[in-house]
Amino acid sequence: MPKKGTKSKKKEVDDLPNQQENKLPDYLELQRTRVVCNDDAPIHTQGYQHSGTFAAMGVDNSVSVEKFCKNFKIEINRLTEDDMEFDMIGIDASIANAFRRILIAEVPTMAIEKVFMVDNTSVIADEVLSHRLGLIPLDADPRLFDYISENDVPNERNTIVYKLHVSCPKGSQRITVKSSELEWLPEGSQLSMSAPAHSGDKQKTFTSFSQSQKEILEKPLGVKFKDITIARLGPGQAIELEAHAVKGVGKVHAKWSPVATAWYRMLPEVVILEEIKGAQAEELVKKCPVNVFDIEDLGNGGKRAVVAKPRACTLCRECIRPEESEESTEGASEAQESSAPWKQIELRRVRDHFIFTIESTGSLRPEVLFTEAMKILEEKCERVISELS
Repeated sequence: MPKKGTKSKKKEVDDLPNQQENKLPDYLELQRTRVVCNDDAPIHTQGYQHSGTFAAMGVDNSVSVEKFCKNFKIEINRLTEDDMEFDMIGIDASIANAFRRILIAEVPTMAIEKVFMVDNTSVIADEVLSHRLGLIPLDADPRLFDYISENDVPNERNTIVYKLHVSCPKGSQRITVKSSELEWLPEGSQLSMSAPAHSGDKQKTFTSFSQSQKEILEKPLGVKFKDITIARLGPGQAIELEAHAVKGVGKVHAKWSPVATAWYRMLPEVVILEEIKGAQAEELVKKCPVNVFDIEDLGNGGKRAVVAKPRACTLCRECIRPEESEESTEGASEAQESSAPWKQIELRRVRDHFIFTIESTGSLRPEVLFTEAMKILEEKCERVISELS
């Protein structure tokens, strides 16, 4: 015959799953999962990080790998050759920001680093011209190349060589030098092994390449955009130079950043607390500059406002900002104040849902850039784990 304590203990064990299924009250769940945007400032911006915050209510707030794998997902909304927009769901803002920072500063690309100036009689100084060349996006996959250090010799594995030789004949009109004039040299440097330096008697050497780059590449290495203006030449002016592109990252110089911009925002959530009908509904639709609201026909001439495009909300707060006439009216009843349109709308942001946008400069497609950023973040995590163990 089982003991009395055994039955009681078994009942407590059976109740454990029910404890895990407990839910928070609506007002606490709102504070935990949403950022409420009032007309003056947002509230509930601080998240609940402690695992035992809601332990008294039977809700586990801890973070685990199993929960992350269950909740995290990515939904792609737009994907083109140059940009993409996708939703990252089930993560913290710190992780989304980590991806943004890695995309801007740590995903490598190829960019022009050294410019050997043979002739420059244009009005642009050598330093300014070199800087402009460095900012031109190159159509080269950085994953096919190695980093180069100060002691390494330039070769086909770590350097791409371009040539620019343009002149404007005397008596002709001014010409515009475009990025399409940059010519890729698959055989490496074409400058002589020794050439007089600008400083005087010193000799500057240029290393030729031992192997053709064509053997390791499937397509020519040109520039991504052909119509970028480099300089303008007048009659009798000329530019002749050789440029060497190497692999680098954006935290060293912005020319190696693979994205024009990478940014994210929390998913907007627009909630109509009470129905807004008639003239107030039409006024609300006109007030929103991005057409978040729309009019729904109720029949018999009735109309009410509905939320049509919540993702388009830019948080301008026009819909929740009280009008001056309503604020300045004295002696208004509480019923009239509660029926004001700006009292019936609440703007929120979903705390763990981010709309992420990547605009590539052209070296790699945006989806490839995000994949490379994930690999870099994974390497960082593995490095930290190895140092702690």
